[in-house]
Amino acid sequence: MINEKVQDVLNAQINKEFYSAYLYLAMSAFFDEIGLYGFSNWTKVQAREEVDHGMILFDYIIERDGIVNLTQIDAPDRAFENPLQVFEKIYEHEKYVTESINCVASMSEDECDLATRHFINWYISEQVEEEANALDVIKKLKMFGDECTSLYHLDKEMGERQYKAHSYKI
Repeated sequence: MINEKVQDVLNAQINKEFYSAYLYLAMSAFFDEIGLYGFSNWTKVQAREEVDHGMILFDYIIERDGIVNLTQIDAPDRAFENPLQVFEKIYEHEKYVTESINCVASMSEDECDLATRHFINWYISEQVEEEANALDVIKKLKMFGDECTSLYHLDKEMGERQYKAHSYKI
């Protein structure tokens, strides 16, 4: 059976993962509205991955004979100005999620729940990738500035991203 304190932080993490999906969907809608359909695709794919992340936590709690406690998901902020500002928000949000995952790892270790401590390593690695992906796009957008041709090519590149289901099995 899962440790109760660890179960609580995992349930909170589920909410953060589903909120992340909402946030990425709001960003996708913004990109659709301004005609950057490749950026919209990229953020839609990201939203689906965030749902996967939440469901992996969901299934893990169940597998450990715990109780899943779903709570209200806040509406994301929709105040977006341009692609660079959106990706700066993405980067800041991913750093927040990384900090939260690190706290889950720390709590599971403090509570001697080594199964969860081992399990959460997948999320730690995933967050390194999430932050790096956001930084990569930020660097490109800063390099391009207001150059429309480069933005067009980056939009095409972002449109090629395809969803690949995330899964984890102990």
